[in-house]
Amino acid sequence: MHLTEQQLQAETAVALGNFDGVHLGHRAVLEAAAANSAAGLLPVALTFSPHPQAVLHKKAPPALCEGRIRDELFRACGVSLRELDFYELKDMQAEAFFYEILLGRFRAKFISCGYNYSFGKRGEGDIALLSRLCEEKGVVLRVIPEVRVDGLPISSSNIRKELAEGDVRLANLMLGRAFSYDFLVVSGDRRGRLLGFPTINQFFPEGFAVPRYGVYAARAFAEGKWYDAMTNIGLRPTVGTDKPRSETCLLGYSGDLYGQNVEVRLYQFLRPEIKFDSFEALSAQIAQDAETVRRTLQTVTGDAGVHCK
Repeated sequence: MHLTEQQLQAETAVALGNFDGVHLGHRAVLEAAAANSAAGLLPVALTFSPHPQAVLHKKAPPALCEGRIRDELFRACGVSLRELDFYELKDMQAEAFFYEILLGRFRAKFISCGYNYSFGKRGEGDIALLSRLCEEKGVVLRVIPEVRVDGLPISSSNIRKELAEGDVRLANLMLGRAFSYDFLVVSGDRRGRLLGFPTINQFFPEGFAVPRYGVYAARAFAEGKWYDAMTNIGLRPTVGTDKPRSETCLLGYSGDLYGQNVEVRLYQFLRPEIKFDSFEALSAQIAQDAETVRRTLQTVTGDAGVHCK
């Protein structure tokens, strides 16, 4: 949800951060700003584009969500999204950012951020400076402390680490939702159909986090309904492919999804990729995987859509 010119004239409650994962820690910051809507303030999530690390270090960390899913997460948290051009602001001093952007452009009356937030050129502005500036100008500041799950601090880097290791359960706990993507369905070699398990093929765009290669218990959304699904991520060693792909079989679905964006949500890593000696052996393993998926997903509920608390 992007701001209209009329909305930009309103006094705001600003949530500061990169929000590159919109995980539980990010949501705490977003919801703190959203809680001020009852006081007449417009809740705004203020982010930068491109990602600061893409400019400062020539490479951004892999994205954990993007496009429609990311927009829906912001909307569900009750905030409007405003992306600022990082190239224009990267050399702005911290106090100038506070006065010119937060007070001048956004008319901020409330600010929320994480405990380790920094701002301004080279990140010279810290929480102590932000607190002093807010106090001087009568702006309410709420700093969100570290959020943990299973004893681990929630961060986008930790979520990427768990996904890379295949611990999608822990990654999902940190995200507060199932890790998901809704990439375009492209034509494959129709090998799955020949094996008795037709699949949809989706390629990961450059810069998106790719989970550990292997088979996952998943769910996929097609034609208004969620289907239990098994998803293979990787290079398909038995068949071969030139770049990582997501190959998903929607159990119980029959139809054509080519050219559509289909959301896939991962719930549990089942096994690594295996190179089979024959397609018969591969087909037998896929049938076994399908049964494992059905049993695994019996305990999974809540696919009504992305949401905040």
